[in-house]
Amino acid sequence: MDLKRSTNRVTSGRRPPIPVKIVIAGGFGVGKTTTVGAISDIRPLTTEAAMTCAASEIDRADDVSGKTMTTVALDFGCVTIDQDLKVYLFGTPGQDRFGFMWRDLAQGALGALVIVDARRIDDCYPAVDYFERVGLAFVVGINTFDGVLLRDLDDVRWALAIDDDVPLLAFDARDKCSVRDILLAVLRRSRDQVRRKSHEPVPAP
Repeated sequence: MDLKRSTNRVTSGRRPPIPVKIVIAGGFGVGKTTTVGAISDIRPLTTEAAMTCAASEIDRADDVSGKTMTTVALDFGCVTIDQDLKVYLFGTPGQDRFGFMWRDLAQGALGALVIVDARRIDDCYPAVDYFERVGLAFVVGINTFDGVLLRDLDDVRWALAIDDDVPLLAFDARDKCSVRDILLAVLRRSRDQVRRKSHEPVPAP
């Protein structure tokens, strides 16, 4: 053990930041890998593989112009919010055939960001349904490809049939500040859910 470093840590009185896990989910090609890469303090760990002809037919690659690589396991990155909080980001595969991995990736998560491509809203239904079912706080983010919001936010909310208290925001997955703002929305949503649950009455035995 480095005694000098240990002594400095004690004398400073500063504790290491609290680790928080957030899941980045959504359909195929909506911008999950881009989102993680835009804000991560470290070089993101990605598990992308070249798409085969067979996979492109299964994953409807024709709907995503120029898509040649796909995440087959997860994306991982982290960002330090301040000296007290460090967020670890886990991006899920977007294809339905990798849905069996979601439970493991979501385990221990404080909240989730569901990314939506407004041109293919139905692709994010599985993510919304999953987080509603397991009771994990989530925020829906519409990725504004080319800086254009193609649908009105109220129309998207209606199409997703999500509750009014679920935040629905537009953001740019390529822009660090935009990604930061929507991740902060996830943290606020998670905090509010924790507070709400702490005030719920304990059921009688």
